[in-house]
Amino acid sequence: MKLARLVVLALVAGGCSLGTPPPGPGGPGGCHSVVHTARRAVARAEATDVPWGGPTSGPRAVPGKSIVFVASTMTNPGVAGTADAVQEAARSVRWSFRVIDGQGTPAGIRVALGEAIALRPSGIVIGGFDPESVAQQVRQANEAGIQLVGWHATKSPGPSANPRLFTNVTSRVEDVARISAYWVIARSNGRAGVVIFTDSSIPFAENKARLIRQTLATCSGVRLLSYENIPLPDAGTRTPQEVSSLLSRFGDRWTYSVAINDVYFADAAPALRAAARPGEGPPHSIGAGDGDPSAFERIRARQFQHATVPEPLNAQGSQIVDELNRAFAGHPPSGYVSPVHLTTAANVDGATAWDPRGYREAYLRIWRG
Repeated sequence: MKLARLVVLALVAGGCSLGTPPPGPGGPGGCHSVVHTARRAVARAEATDVPWGGPTSGPRAVPGKSIVFVASTMTNPGVAGTADAVQEAARSVRWSFRVIDGQGTPAGIRVALGEAIALRPSGIVIGGFDPESVAQQVRQANEAGIQLVGWHATKSPGPSANPRLFTNVTSRVEDVARISAYWVIARSNGRAGVVIFTDSSIPFAENKARLIRQTLATCSGVRLLSYENIPLPDAGTRTPQEVSSLLSRFGDRWTYSVAINDVYFADAAPALRAAARPGEGPPHSIGAGDGDPSAFERIRARQFQHATVPEPLNAQGSQIVDELNRAFAGHPPSGYVSPVHLTTAANVDGATAWDPRGYREAYLRIWRG
């Protein structure tokens, strides 16, 4: 019954009737099968009562360890939220913890990682930047016996041989990209003019944006109007200007937006308000990560954001600590990957983050033996 209800909510939220889709690009002459697949995937991803599917066994917490979280930039809500979650989990096992902010520049990140290595911690978290961009420092950490765990560091979850990371914690970018594009296809009934916002300087983000583009292209009624490369550190200054330009260029043809991070929609809002665009859209907007509290509030208030594919930042913070503990204990990585989730007005309720149930209890049982 609950799944059926979610399907109905997804269809209604998308402005779709439960009968035969209307003719046109989303109907039988266009991408009807893709629309059908997208609707089913969206309904599944909106479910909130998913049981814990992560590890339930592993080594006891190794005492006396120290970890440093090197952040690409703490102005990125996803990075900051993960750092906070790692700190909370580290406190649970009585490890020392420190954050060093790379301040969003290549030079700043190199300096931050160099400072972290000089502290000789037990482990370092590569927080939201490409380890290949700091290959020399990564080798130094490897040679010093410092365990490295990434968060959104490489394109895929799991261990990395070159550069050498014990593991990388993230959802599967393919899943995040696909459900973001499917939401557009399902909600628009296969008829949309889309702008994608990305940061091409981050390989993980650029890969995600390209995958979004590929999935959108499976529906003939969806048109990619523009592919906007705005570095995340510049989003606050550049996004309002770019949004004004896009409104001038495309007008009512711009009906949907997809961004690799929710922060773009916070920065787009002033320009949309100035153009007298309603908060409920169009353009209807979905963030393909990371699901910070402000994104949940915009979705709840129906103000210039309509959905997000949130990472379970608190759960991933606990996973990062668990993976480091496995490395310290000489165990292999857990292999766990968070399943994709979709937050919309239909299921946001009073939440400020996607916090799946069961992970805290599971990790504490592991660490306490």
